[in-house]
Amino acid sequence: MKKNMGSIDRGIRILVAVVIAILYFTDQITGTAAIILGILALVFLLTSFMSFCPLYVPFKISTTKKEEK
Repeated sequence: MKKNMGSIDRGIRILVAVVIAILYFTDQITGTAAIILGILALVFLLTSFMSFCPLYVPFKISTTKKEEK
């Protein structure tokens, strides 16, 4: 897998996952919303650590810095 996520993109995803975790552990979100957001947070963390987002591939999106030639 070729990396297609830049550091800013990864940082934002990690921040969103942390916010979701805080909301969950402080009982601000519960029930179905908590389950859906929890899964989303796990996906965000996984894709951030791999620096690869499978949804970017069909749209040919890459947030990595361009290499200068």
